[in-house]
Amino acid sequence: MEASTIRAWSWVHKWTSLICTVFLLMLCVTGLPLIFHDEIDGALNPAQWEPTNPGGAHLTLDEVLSIALENRPGEVPIFLSFDTDRPVVNVTSGPTADAPGSQMHFASFDLTSGNLVPPADAGEDVMEFILQLHTDMFLGLPGMLFLGLMGLLFVIATVSGVVLYAPFMRKLEFGTVRRKQSPRLKWLDYHNLLGIVTLAWVLLVGITGVVNTLATPIIEAWKNQELADLIAPYEGQPMPAEFASLQAAVDQAVVAAPGMQLQFVAFPGSSFSTNYHYAVFLHGNTPLTEHMITPVIISAADGSFGGKRDMPWYVKALSLSGPLHFGDYGGLLLKIIWAALDVVTIVILGSGLYLWLSRKRRAEETGLAPEAAAA
Repeated sequence: MEASTIRAWSWVHKWTSLICTVFLLMLCVTGLPLIFHDEIDGALNPAQWEPTNPGGAHLTLDEVLSIALENRPGEVPIFLSFDTDRPVVNVTSGPTADAPGSQMHFASFDLTSGNLVPPADAGEDVMEFILQLHTDMFLGLPGMLFLGLMGLLFVIATVSGVVLYAPFMRKLEFGTVRRKQSPRLKWLDYHNLLGIVTLAWVLLVGITGVVNTLATPIIEAWKNQELADLIAPYEGQPMPAEFASLQAAVDQAVVAAPGMQLQFVAFPGSSFSTNYHYAVFLHGNTPLTEHMITPVIISAADGSFGGKRDMPWYVKALSLSGPLHFGDYGGLLLKIIWAALDVVTIVILGSGLYLWLSRKRRAEETGLAPEAAAA
């Protein structure tokens, strides 16, 4: 590789790394507890709740919804979700179907009695703070897109580091760490070695992280493109004044998607539906397919079947990027591996920052330009 080419790649690697390092360190540190979110929740909130009538008949979803709205007069339903390991339905409501998250109210109900299920709130404020900081830094969509840009710079920095690895390490055996020389050379070797060993994982987490930050525009694109043919016959019509049976809509969706499990329901006017339909989302029942979602559309006016829409490739990519990013699809062992690699990434980022600062300090001490000092 020519010297000019190496200098160009070095410039790319240096500046993409410097711009994103602080934000990537924040993402790595906040990502550690998020990897073990379920385990932390389980430790802070041991299972103490039991249904009122264990093994008893379940209320219909219409009955549960009626109870939920009686507790929240003046509000409308937005989402309905289902616990996988207990007979509980979660109802999200708000002043309007398109209310922002800050105005939504979330409550859980016992399917066997309709009673409120006590919230598992121990530690939730802390975990919610960490998740929000990790997701968008409390800035909403602009924050998500900014972190997506930082993730993209991180991917570019990683690729440029790989390009530079061969010419800079051509005189050393793989895995060499010059511990007896200067601290800067030792940490340079650690930085290069850890970077090349974790390359595949770093690229996986970096790319899936970028995809996750595009969740809002991806869902909007799905609504505006894939659901356009469903919306067209209803354009200009008001939202139905009364909704058809929710239970009947869910039953139709389950029949239309055999072998799948209920995940959640989006009500008309919400961000995951149209103004005229229930959107019933189901997912696969195997570890391989549980993150692949299929929506079934049911008319909210008369309960007629509107169609089943397979998610397009870009929404499937979004569905898979979450579990791949956090490593929560392969049990505790995979989470431990993910956490260990996260710690290694923190070391790589920290050592890269140290190398830059030490080179800059060395240049100031010698009176040379940084490039000459590095040489």
